[in-house]
Amino acid sequence: MSGSAKPRLTLAISAATVALVVLGWWAVTGVGGIDPLFLPSPAAVVAKFFEAATEGYADATLWQHLGASLGRVFAALAVAVALGVPAGLAIGTSPIGRGILDPLVETLRPIPPLAYLPLVVIWLGIGETSKVVVIAIAMFAPIVIATASGVAHVAANRLDAARAFGARGWQVLLLVRLPSALPDILTGVRIALGAGWTTLVAAELVAATRGLGFMIQSAAQFLVTDVVIMGIVVIALIAFLFEAGVRALERWLTPWRGKL
Repeated sequence: MSGSAKPRLTLAISAATVALVVLGWWAVTGVGGIDPLFLPSPAAVVAKFFEAATEGYADATLWQHLGASLGRVFAALAVAVALGVPAGLAIGTSPIGRGILDPLVETLRPIPPLAYLPLVVIWLGIGETSKVVVIAIAMFAPIVIATASGVAHVAANRLDAARAFGARGWQVLLLVRLPSALPDILTGVRIALGAGWTTLVAAELVAATRGLGFMIQSAAQFLVTDVVIMGIVVIALIAFLFEAGVRALERWLTPWRGKL
C-alpha cells in the first residue's frame, strides 16, 4: 500500500467507527431501551445544540461559553509554553538545572488539578487568574518533560557538526538543540492540551458564569442530560481540531522528521 493511501484508509476507518457508534446510540435510544433522562437520542442532542447556539443556555449562548473556555485554555497554554520550554531546556542541558527543576516537576506532575485548585483559589481569588493558573499548571509538566527529553537526545553528529563550524554555548542550544527538539515539544503541547481540557471543567466550577465546563455542570445539577452530552461532544470536537492543528503545524515546521 502506498504512503498516500494509508492516511486515507485510516481516515475511512475512523469515520466508519464514529458512524457505528452514533448508529448504535440512535438504535438504543430509538427503541426506547433507555430512559432519555439517562441517554437522550442523537436528534435531541443536535436540537439542543442549535437551541443553545441561538437562544443560549445558562444566560449565555453556546458561542459565548465556547469563547470563554477557549480564552482560558489559550492563555494557560501561552503561560505553560513560556515557562515550560525554558525549564525543559534547563533540565535537558544542565546538571544544575536538572537538579533544581526535575524534583519540582516530578512532584507536581502526578498531583490531580482538583487537589491544588482550592489552594490556588485561596492565593489568587476566584477570578479568571486562578482558572488560568490551574489549567497552566496541568499543562506545564508535559511540556517540560517533552522539551527536556528532546534537547537531551539530539544526535551527537549534529552537535559535533555545529561545533566544528564554530558554534558555541547559546548558539548550539538555540540553533541545534532547540530545532531538533521541536517535534518533541509539539508532542508535549498536544499532551498538554488534553490535560488542559480535562482541567478546564474543574477550573470552571469556581465562580464561573460562562464556559463549557460551567454549562455542563449547570445542566448536570438540573438533570438536563442532553445539554451535558452536547457540551461533552463540543469539547471533544474542539479538542480534536486542536490536535489536528498541532499535527499540521508539526508537519509544516518539521518536514524532516523521520527522514534524517
